[in-house]
Amino acid sequence: MRRAVGLILSSLLLGQTPNSRLPALQKRPSPRAVMDEHLDALNRCDWGRLMAQYPPAVEIFLPGGGVIKGREKVADLFRTLVKPVREGGLCGIRIEAEHVFPVGQTLNVQWRATGDLLAEPYRGADAFVTKDGLMWAQVTTFRRDEMKLK
Repeated sequence: MRRAVGLILSSLLLGQTPNSRLPALQKRPSPRAVMDEHLDALNRCDWGRLMAQYPPAVEIFLPGGGVIKGREKVADLFRTLVKPVREGGLCGIRIEAEHVFPVGQTLNVQWRATGDLLAEPYRGADAFVTKDGLMWAQVTTFRRDEMKLK
């Protein structure tokens, strides 16, 4: 009983459910290190590494005005994204930064996605808003429906 109460209290304090199983946060030493970790984790379809970057109050701003708020919702997004294409994900593409323009703790990135899954490269841009070694917000132009898959 005491253990259950402890789990519930800790989940309330951390803003997570006891069953969320989100990885511990892993701070990086610089905004560039946050971005590099993000891209490498995406390219390796490593959900745990991706989620180790996002604090509980994270927000991702999508094209068309959509916003994904909170670590749990972001975790759901990436759970799908890192799956194979046949399961609705994009595992197998490679994203690389083509141009990076830092402004304070924010990295503005022009990137290119390539890979055997794509009929042609796909380009986009993100602003990675970092603070204290974590990814606090992301503004993206990514639209899966615009990717041309083979």
